Parts: sequence; C-alpha cells; structure tokens
Amino acid sequence: MQKKLWIVFALIVSACGSSSQPTVVTGAGDIAGVVDQYRALLGENNGGDPGTKGPTGYREINWDTIPDEFSAPNFYTSDFFNQPEAPRARGIVLNTPGEGLMVSANAGNPNGTLPRFGNINPQYAEIFKTFSEEKLFSPIGSNLVTITFFVPGSNTPATVRGFGAVYTDVDTTHTAFEYFDKDGNSLGSFETPIADNGLSFLGVVFDEAIIASVEVRYGTGALGPDDGAGDVDVAVMDNFIFGEPQAIE
Repeated sequence: MQKKLWIVFALIVSACGSSSQPTVVTGAGDIAGVVDQYRALLGENNGGDPGTKGPTGYREINWDTIPDEFSAPNFYTSDFFNQPEAPRARGIVLNTPGEGLMVSANAGNPNGTLPRFGNINPQYAEIFKTFSEEKLFSPIGSNLVTITFFVPGSNTPATVRGFGAVYTDVDTTHTAFEYFDKDGNSLGSFETPIADNGLSFLGVVFDEAIIASVEVRYGTGALGPDDGAGDVDVAVMDNFIFGEPQAIE
C-alpha cells in the first residue's frame, strides 16, 4: 500500500509543475487515502445548498440518501441533485443514451430488490463492493453517462475545476473519463486503474474551472444478465466528487 500512495503522490507533484496540465489522482484497493487527497486538492465540502459557494471547495454525492422511489428497480431522475433546495442542490445533471439511470437498492428495501444491482444480475450483489454504504450508480442499457454542471439549484450552466469518482470492479484498462470545456473541446481522456472485484479511484483537477461536461464510461459494456462474454467488462460507480460549480460568463 505504501507503494500505491507513493505513486499517487508522484502524480500530484509532476502535474502541478505545469499550469496547462491537470493534476491526476488515481489509486486501487484501499483508496480512502487517495480519495482524501483528491478532496484536499479541491478544498472544503460545500454541502448541498443552492448557489455557488465561492471559487473553491467541492460537492460530493454518495447515492446513499436516494429514496426507494428513485432506486432500483425504479429509474433515477437525471436532475435529482440539481434541485433548488438543500440538500439536493449540488449542480450536477446526468444523462445516458441508454434506457435510463439507476441507483441500486438498499438491502432492506420494501420491494425485496437485491442490492448492488442484483436485480439485473444476481452475481452483481456479490461482485460489486461499495466505498460508502450501501448504494451504487450506473446507466442501464448503455455504458455511457454524460455529466453537465450548473450553478447548484439553477439552470445556469457552470464549469468546475475537477471531477473524480470511485469505480467498483474494473477488470480491464479502458478510457473512463473524457473532459470537455464550454465550447465542446476535449480537455483530455484518462484511464482508471484496474481493481478486479475491488475499488478504484480516478480524479482530475485543473488550475481553473474549465470543465463544462464529462463523458464517463462504465467498463466496456452495459450491465446485463449475460455480461462477461468475450472481452466485455462491466463496472459501476460509487462516490462522485467535483469542484464547486462556477457560472459560465
């Protein structure tokens, strides 16, 4: 584990040497320290109040407060965390070209739905691990999610300094995040580290709030009862951490 932490530290130091290059933080296995490193780069946790809380800080989503009506087997609402009231004013909207978005069920949910996407494939309840208890997030019918940012609780487009997230069960190397500015120009693509049946983290931070959207890939294929055939690798996500949204001028 000491070696993993040293690698992450080296990435932070080398990236900070250039204002045009972002800081990249990655880790696999016991990722608690890596996640804390990433949070510290962004500042303080600004919670879920409406409006921008200044140029620094971050917002975080752990999915565990999502009520049963927006959890499996039901679909999640794309703007659930951009409502005009606390604690749901986080300034993030998610969309997918697939059937919809889903947050996994609690173990004791009233519908008897298996946790950790066991409603889609019973094996997932055993394979997928969580970073924060006990819900996970994934697109359904696709492995792609597009994230856009807004001034929390409003329809005002915004940019952020960084976005990072926890993956579970990454088996193969593949592009996980591609960042875009307000004009749709790519700011770079980044791969998540492998952690078969375990947890991985990938986070990127720029010097300024220039990220308007992020394309997130969940493995190389969509969740389903027959995945695992050929080279298909499925992965889902836990905590999202992103910089305080700043209104686009």
